[in-house]
Amino acid sequence: MLKKVLQQKSTFIAVILTSCLHLTVRAQDTLQENTIAAGTAKADTLSKNEKFSYHFQTTFVGQHQMDFSAPYTGTNSLLTHERLRMSVTATLFWGARVWKGGEIYFNPELSGGRGLSGASGLAGSPNGEIYRVGNPEPVITISRIFLRQTFNLSQERINAEGGQNQLGGKVDPYRLVLTFGKFAITDMYDANTYSHDPRNQFLNWAIMSAGAWDYPANTRGYTYGFVTELIYPQWSLKGSVVMVPEVANGPYMDMDIAQAHSETIELDKKIQVFHKPTVLRLIGFYTQAHMGSYKEAILENPLQPDVISTRTYTHDKYGFVINAEQQVNDNIGIFGRFSWDNGTSETFAFTEIDQSLNIGVQLKGNIWKRPTDQFGATLLLNGLSKDHRDYLAAGGYGFIIGDGRLNYGLEHIVELYYSAKLFENFWLSPDYQFVLNPAYNKDRGPVVNIVGIRGHIEF
Repeated sequence: MLKKVLQQKSTFIAVILTSCLHLTVRAQDTLQENTIAAGTAKADTLSKNEKFSYHFQTTFVGQHQMDFSAPYTGTNSLLTHERLRMSVTATLFWGARVWKGGEIYFNPELSGGRGLSGASGLAGSPNGEIYRVGNPEPVITISRIFLRQTFNLSQERINAEGGQNQLGGKVDPYRLVLTFGKFAITDMYDANTYSHDPRNQFLNWAIMSAGAWDYPANTRGYTYGFVTELIYPQWSLKGSVVMVPEVANGPYMDMDIAQAHSETIELDKKIQVFHKPTVLRLIGFYTQAHMGSYKEAILENPLQPDVISTRTYTHDKYGFVINAEQQVNDNIGIFGRFSWDNGTSETFAFTEIDQSLNIGVQLKGNIWKRPTDQFGATLLLNGLSKDHRDYLAAGGYGFIIGDGRLNYGLEHIVELYYSAKLFENFWLSPDYQFVLNPAYNKDRGPVVNIVGIRGHIEF
């Protein structure tokens, strides 16, 4: 089905990609000129500020799940037999300085494809490039459009490298940054050098981001609101207020912001451990929305509970994330995340996890004389609150998981990937994921093996 759709769209996509490449070549020429100019200047000369920025990425992911056995299958179960599934995204990143300290960014994006079992049946869904949408046909949307205003707090300046949604040039290491518009909240929070980007690192949802953070977003992963950041060289503090969807996993945002909203705060601290860089991040979050309650759903209908029937604005969700990364040496980095939420109200936007622990390692290819390559390995453990697992055991369904019954056990996932830079702007990454107890159910599998391949182009 996806192949047929992509063939139908090929001419239109070619026009888009040609335009993208034209813009990115212009951007590369500008960056090259700036680099040459900087090389002829004195060593302590600061780079000139970029006035405009054009970047492009496209990512293709194919995944195949090996067959496994199960005594029963529910509405949201991982299918025991599933064919190859593919996804594609293509994104333009445009940025411009509009006034002193003011920058505007605009990201049109093409995305399409379908995840394994429709991105259901696993709390740790295996493809971070797939959205939880029913129609696999590629569509073009505006993923981000936002304004960033920076207020300098000192006279000091340092160089900042340009990139996607980041203009290069001089920045104050002491600054206040305000962001307003449409964006992914994970653009601002829960960063990690070794595990945050499914386009060139780990693919699994609960590895690219904290699993138990049911972060506010529409079906495609974006929200509207504002973020305030106070940035110092060794620490930063940020806070935000953003919108939430009208219904769980919904495409439209709830306009009753007095009753439907989400707040997040994060403190980052840079330290040294054994004379190597360490970053610690502590995140707290609170969401109030038109949510249902697992316990109320069971009380209302013990034989066939439905969390949707209990939705009111009085329900909420809160929790925290501990995120850490440690550089061991120039070629090895380790990372970890632990996240928790109260687990009484339904999962509303991300995925059905109430406790999550993830630890992993990333190796640079310098070790085996491939300096542009990298290898990653990680272990993920996901769990549910008592209310949540009682609801699923009674036959209830969420929007991601639900087998009609539940023999509860922690969901275990191991992911391995190897990213090889084959050409100047092209990376190819084989990926393997091992799953034990998919959707917390010991009766399914219990072992699931998923193999994949990812192609990534970036200018």
